[in-house]
Amino acid sequence: MIRAVIFDLDGTLVQTEKLKALSYAKATVALCQDQSVTEAQVLEAFKDVVGLSRQEVATQLVERFRLVPKASERMSEFGVSTAWEAFLAVRLRIYDELVADPEVIRQNQWAHNMQLLQTSRAHGCKTALATMSHRETVTRILDILDLHTAFDFIATRDDVQNGKPDPEIYDLVIENLGVPKTESLIIEDSPSGVRAALAAGIRVIAVSTPFTKDGLRNIDELDAEWIVDDPSELNTAVERAFVLSAGEVH
Repeated sequence: MIRAVIFDLDGTLVQTEKLKALSYAKATVALCQDQSVTEAQVLEAFKDVVGLSRQEVATQLVERFRLVPKASERMSEFGVSTAWEAFLAVRLRIYDELVADPEVIRQNQWAHNMQLLQTSRAHGCKTALATMSHRETVTRILDILDLHTAFDFIATRDDVQNGKPDPEIYDLVIENLGVPKTESLIIEDSPSGVRAALAAGIRVIAVSTPFTKDGLRNIDELDAEWIVDDPSELNTAVERAFVLSAGEVH
């Protein structure tokens, strides 16, 4: 029987991945300055890094779009010592501007996953959040959405040494919830998050987004029946997970 449902944040409960992707795209174009790279190209490249840590995303994009020279010129401006940190600082300025308005966050909720969160709590399941966002950002988003009391446990990037796809964050959540892995269900959207769940040995449902749909299909260990592209099919997948879990227990 499923007794705990664990949610990712970015791309799962809130469409902040879309806003993050746009901020990386705008930062890349701003650094290039010669129109050799378009926002559309960066948005497409973001699909390959969605769900990774800030450093991993920034490092890969800097290398992919040859941003080291231009980003290095900005290091002293931000008081950093690497090109990826300078690129990230440019990107964070843009992102902060995009999400400065709380209404932007409210308008970018994924209604189907938010409804599942409420339903899970109503049915007595423990709920947790496991996100690669930093705690300061997470706290702000949860306050805006009035979700600061919606979870029994919250784990952020600040709480683990290794980010997804390493299973550390999910192992941490399970330890604190006190619910066996066999009685837990993870809701994810990104390939790295799904791989973390699988590595932790926990059943996962991947609810795709435009950024993650293709990447999820490339995970050999994830059966297609656990990939939800149509939000209307989410409840069916969750019910199937509950039934299978009940059968394993009995």
